[in-house]
Amino acid sequence: MSDTTPRHGIRRIVAASLIGTTIEWYDFFLYGSAAALVFNTLFFPSADPLVGTLIAFVTYAIGFAARPLGGIVFGHFGDKIGRKKLLVVSLLMMGGATFAMGLLPTYDSIGVGAPVLLTVLRLIQGFALGGEWGGAVLIVSEHGGDRHRGFWASWPQAGAPGGNLLATGVLALLAAFQSDEAFQAWGWRVPFLLSGVLVVIGLWIRVSVSESPVFLAAQARAEAAAAHGTREKAPVVEVFRRNWREVLSAIGTRFGENISYYILTSFLLVYVTVHLDLPRSTALNAVLIASAVHFVTIPAWGALSDRIGRRPVTLIGSAGMAVWAFAFFGLVDSTSFPVITLAVTTGLLLHGAMYGPQAAFISEMFDTEVRYSGASLGAQLASILAGALAPIIAVELLKDYGSSTPVSLYLCAAAVVTTVTVAVTRETRGRDLSRSRDQETATTAPVPAGDPA
Repeated sequence: MSDTTPRHGIRRIVAASLIGTTIEWYDFFLYGSAAALVFNTLFFPSADPLVGTLIAFVTYAIGFAARPLGGIVFGHFGDKIGRKKLLVVSLLMMGGATFAMGLLPTYDSIGVGAPVLLTVLRLIQGFALGGEWGGAVLIVSEHGGDRHRGFWASWPQAGAPGGNLLATGVLALLAAFQSDEAFQAWGWRVPFLLSGVLVVIGLWIRVSVSESPVFLAAQARAEAAAAHGTREKAPVVEVFRRNWREVLSAIGTRFGENISYYILTSFLLVYVTVHLDLPRSTALNAVLIASAVHFVTIPAWGALSDRIGRRPVTLIGSAGMAVWAFAFFGLVDSTSFPVITLAVTTGLLLHGAMYGPQAAFISEMFDTEVRYSGASLGAQLASILAGALAPIIAVELLKDYGSSTPVSLYLCAAAVVTTVTVAVTRETRGRDLSRSRDQETATTAPVPAGDPA
């Protein structure tokens, strides 16, 4: 498939996906920041600040546990009825759960019911996000054509730092103009309630986009096959039957990227405020500046992957992160705000090299009929094995050893896993998404000797 989508058309698709993913990641990351800053005392009070934070991060991880289920459910219906409808549903679920968090009573008001309700809403958040990622990157990938897919598909990826930038920015703004007492009493609710306004804006934009032409063509083929009595299998069954290697490749590709991101952002808030005893604003502002740089450089990495391939760009990020894991905490330990900001910014630049090409890379691993299911399943299983556990493991290592060195070793090992995975995965740049792997193999297979060409 060539780049036949009009430039103004693909820009509208990209804008809708970017705004939607930014809002959903804002909702999801807002919880992570709040878990490090206020939920540990308001919903999980404990005499030891690190213990309360650890429990708060356990509920943070529960949101990740729901993501593969969301990926399976949304992937199934996304491969059956389309990408667009499921993107609207995911945005409504995520926004509704986040808005409700802003209305929750705290532990002091209703006791154990408070963390229970918070956990239920976190599960809904995770379920919705499990379906969001696959749909958002696929609808852009399938509109974007072969030659520039890495660039266009990287924009929904920029929604992650965009959401983190928005969440951290709102929290930093409140921290600047409120006392700690006011923030603990009611100020923390404002960012959650703001989600309601953002969802309305996101829906208004998202409902205007067109369905993926690649999906519509595949749907027409499926309907024609059904008319002739061919029975379709569930997409998730087909993924496990025919594409389990691609699912493992997607998990490995995401592994180091996922762990590094949550250590560089969510865990950093704990490390700076609890371990180094610095003001909350130091960590928030450092992440804020680094996220802004991250946001604008992710599409640049995606564009580079269109020129030199998905694998080389990803390997730059993963190999670089394996080394930076040891320099990062040494710079943060300086307690200097400019140096901490430099440490986080460099780390997120390397993360962007893994994250920018990822949407196109994983999308190109699967055929259209199972692409939503396969991409979502691989990505969200990685989120449990990597992102969900990263803050918990990092906090536990810090609590047990009182040093950042074990955390650096953990981060380095995760980056090595991604490096090895990508090194043994075949390049996908330039793949025609309208053709199946079987069709491509048949086209490129050599003609046997003696057979007519």
